[in-house]
Amino acid sequence: MSDLFAPLTFAHGAPMKNRFMLAPLTNQQSHADGTLSDEEFRWLTLRAEGGFGLTMTCAAHVQKNGQGFPGQLGIFSDDHLPGLRRLAQAIKDQDSLAVVQLHHAGNRSPKDLIGEAPVCPSDDPDTGARALTEAEVAELIEAFIAGAARAQSAGFDGVEIHGAHGYVLSQFLSPALNRRTDAYGGSPRNRARIVVEILEGVRARCGEDFLVGLRLSPERFGLELAEIRELAAQMLVHPALDFLDMSLWDVRKEPAEEAHKGRSLMSYFTELPRTHVRLGVAGKIMTAAQAREAMEAGADYVLIGRAAILHHDYPRKVAADPQFTPIALPVSRAYLAAEGLSPGFIDYMNNWPGFVAQEQKEDAL
Repeated sequence: MSDLFAPLTFAHGAPMKNRFMLAPLTNQQSHADGTLSDEEFRWLTLRAEGGFGLTMTCAAHVQKNGQGFPGQLGIFSDDHLPGLRRLAQAIKDQDSLAVVQLHHAGNRSPKDLIGEAPVCPSDDPDTGARALTEAEVAELIEAFIAGAARAQSAGFDGVEIHGAHGYVLSQFLSPALNRRTDAYGGSPRNRARIVVEILEGVRARCGEDFLVGLRLSPERFGLELAEIRELAAQMLVHPALDFLDMSLWDVRKEPAEEAHKGRSLMSYFTELPRTHVRLGVAGKIMTAAQAREAMEAGADYVLIGRAAILHHDYPRKVAADPQFTPIALPVSRAYLAAEGLSPGFIDYMNNWPGFVAQEQKEDAL
């Protein structure tokens, strides 16, 4: 148990008091204009109160046309600053690091939500997305950097760049979706160029006393494990980066690609050399034993998602019980409300099979 509750230092910025990071979780609770709602404030600050060493927001879009879902937190305008300041201060008041995840959905931005055709590295007939021009790529890079600077001015300890799950940066990494012929397409190095330029730009703009993280996922959405592993290897020694968050869907699974089966997907990343960059893993870590196993397998910290939805004080429960196991699913709407989820968030969780108990309707008389 000692490793889970040992402090974790970073090359830049403040240390985490333990090895529990709240995963960035879609919750659809903010206002339509991207400003923070009281519901999202309560959801996040309860997790900070519950003992997480780092409390991360949901994906916050850096451009208006990058919104990926209704009720998404925004960070593309100074209009968002009052809510962001309130949130950062409240999280830090609980001795938890406050971090914003910076995001753009790319071709996963619904046209009816953003009011225009979505954008993508290349034209994408399947989604109706159009290719970004070279000037728009430069604007996108600047939007991520400006979002980080806005987070810093609001008092956050750092940011995480969302390069996973088939959103715009992941689309650049995908050889299936990125068919550009300029400096941002072609070779794996060129396709990763936008990620590197954003990271280096954030570090240059925000200085040395600011955490900079990156989330990657190695499968689905046209990604190839070998390429993402090579990018992760570069990131684990990159001087601009403090932590790499690998979203694996399930930390115990084998790779989907037949050529790489026979060992855990996680092992392809935990075996990589790293210098100052801390490596975390996410993917169905539910019990205290599973959190320990991930650490013993080579992770520096763990990201907790579903278990944090079920228990706002998950780290404290693990500290009190080394054999802690979350409440069995499904759970009632009343239970989730007591854990700080708004009705809208509970409705969203109802889309996850087997998570929310289905209430029985009384028979009509």
